[in-house]
Amino acid sequence: MIQETIHKAFNKFAQELEQPFQLKGIFFDMDGVLFNSMPLHAKSWIQTFKEFGLTLPEPEPYMNEGSTAFYTVRKMFKKYLNKEANDEVCEQIKNRKHEIMGKMPKAEVMVHMQKFVAEVASKNIDCWVVTGSAQEILISRLMKEYDFAFERNNMITAHDVKIGKPNPEPYLNAMKKSGYSTSNAFVIENAPLGVESAKAAGLFTIAINTGPIDPSHLKKAGADLVLDGSKELLECFPILLTNTSIVK
Repeated sequence: MIQETIHKAFNKFAQELEQPFQLKGIFFDMDGVLFNSMPLHAKSWIQTFKEFGLTLPEPEPYMNEGSTAFYTVRKMFKKYLNKEANDEVCEQIKNRKHEIMGKMPKAEVMVHMQKFVAEVASKNIDCWVVTGSAQEILISRLMKEYDFAFERNNMITAHDVKIGKPNPEPYLNAMKKSGYSTSNAFVIENAPLGVESAKAAGLFTIAINTGPIDPSHLKKAGADLVLDGSKELLECFPILLTNTSIVK
């Protein structure tokens, strides 16, 4: 069943391309994909907003994952308080969130992802990171925990964008920097806004559901393929390869 689902998804996407799909690289989101850091982010956001008089439901930070801090603050103020947040308030909330996040325990490597990334790298497929994060500690850990696959030059972070997800800017920048087109790479995301960003850039997007959100949100955001999590992604890797021609 999953084999047929994957084949149909790639076939549908390939029909819209001007040239055959030839896999050269994979763009990975970081939080919630390579590191199980989203529970820490969620706790930090919930505590921060509570200090500023706003109580968020538990799934809300996951729905806004991948966006810039300013985007998140403005969206939450509009959604729950029906008012605008100026730059000064956004900066205060962002700094407080970073302060709280800095005191959280170290995020664990996402289960199964080291093996998955190792298998990707063993096929000479380039691995890129496209993240809305500006956490230098986590980015440095990325190169340590996944030193067999990722380089600092193969990353687009919050420092490299002006708008951020869900705008296509991060993935458009990744394609420009890597030289890959929509016929050469696909995306692995876990958040609706990240999926929206990747799809707006025209990329085939696989969503792995690693948070407490209904998978329908990932499909609604435009994901070409929605998997239960990192375990299913690893199990499906051989099937994914059969639907792409690897060219270096």
